[in-house]
Amino acid sequence: MKKLVFVLAIFSVLTLNAQNFQITFSGTGASTTVNTVKVENLNTGTSLTLNGSDILRLTIATAVNSPKDNQSSELRIYPNPMTDYTTLEISPPLAGNAVIVVSEITGKSVYKIQSYLGNLKHYYLLTGLKNGIYVVNIKSNGYQLSGKLVSNGNSNGAIRIEKINSITQSVDIKKLETESKGSLATVDMFYTAGNRLKFTGISGNYSTVITDIPVSDKTINFNFVACTDGDNNNYPVLEIGAQVWMAENLKTTKYKDGSTVIPLKIDNTEWSNLITPGYCWYNNNEATYKTTYGALYNWYTVSTGNLCPTGWHVPKDPEWTTLTDYLGGISIAGGKLKETGITHWNDPNADATNETGYTALPGGYRGSSGTFSYIASGAIFWSATENDVTTSWGRDMGYGNSYVNRNFFNKNLGLSVRCLKDL
Repeated sequence: MKKLVFVLAIFSVLTLNAQNFQITFSGTGASTTVNTVKVENLNTGTSLTLNGSDILRLTIATAVNSPKDNQSSELRIYPNPMTDYTTLEISPPLAGNAVIVVSEITGKSVYKIQSYLGNLKHYYLLTGLKNGIYVVNIKSNGYQLSGKLVSNGNSNGAIRIEKINSITQSVDIKKLETESKGSLATVDMFYTAGNRLKFTGISGNYSTVITDIPVSDKTINFNFVACTDGDNNNYPVLEIGAQVWMAENLKTTKYKDGSTVIPLKIDNTEWSNLITPGYCWYNNNEATYKTTYGALYNWYTVSTGNLCPTGWHVPKDPEWTTLTDYLGGISIAGGKLKETGITHWNDPNADATNETGYTALPGGYRGSSGTFSYIASGAIFWSATENDVTTSWGRDMGYGNSYVNRNFFNKNLGLSVRCLKDL
């Protein structure tokens, strides 16, 4: 008993110094109502979705007073202390089968799973712990990782450890607190000071993206703007400087009037000889590529002036330059535009921060011969500005650097399109 009291005394000084920021949401423009908000931490890959009327409470860790807690840098546990959930971030030094064990401070094992851990970063969600102090151990051939965990939860003890994903984590976390009848719900999110959050506010058919690094209580105000194509697809939008851009690639199969169909071209020979409008899906596989990457259009489709939603247009070459200049120049603008991580981009997706919320994706292209290339390696976009009879200007970004390259492309290539709001 004396030994247990001594150990508990040691744990009592392992306190997490933290402060809370409260984030609320409002809407302007085409709608003043915010239905839901998706919050993504662009540094950690974690995310949650809450009602637009809820309060997001960010628990900001500032320091941990535990210099001798023996927690390995290859195992991170957050939030710690936990209430309803915590994340186990595991970076194993060796690939192989491993056992993850959660034990009480007395050494009694309360939960155990076996999992294969490749030599990359893995995320597990741990829920269901009662109030108390625990030790998390990861054991495998050649190494052992351990960390201490304090739980303030009131669980019934139905413990679960679920693998979220390697590299990217996406969790819809339930509402953790409702004060009293008629009051706003508060949703907690663990947050490290300096991390950049991406907020996507949704109101009916409208969706707006804002990125921010919170440093205090604040209200995120979404300016909702209509962006609906000829197929009635609705797109999220975002502001970068004085410009308003689509935050996804265009995927319409009709011009903006909604009645005129853009010709779908599948055959390679027909595509290579095309001097009239046409579009396709990467590898001619709509089911796999449409939702994430959008469609690939030749320049003859762009040149009609009717491709983008009403009130929007394919950006001209100088308008692309305005964007990259605002972001600090072509050598660094790509990193600020590319989606983070390697879920869609090839490793290393160099310098990607997505601090604009633009979320550029590597949709590849269709070549002059009709063959498809460059998926996961490059994002290539048309401009509406011709270079000469056979080529037009565009922009491309790659996985290996942070550049936005200004190049001209043959008009019969199939490239992605991002639309820009008319002034």
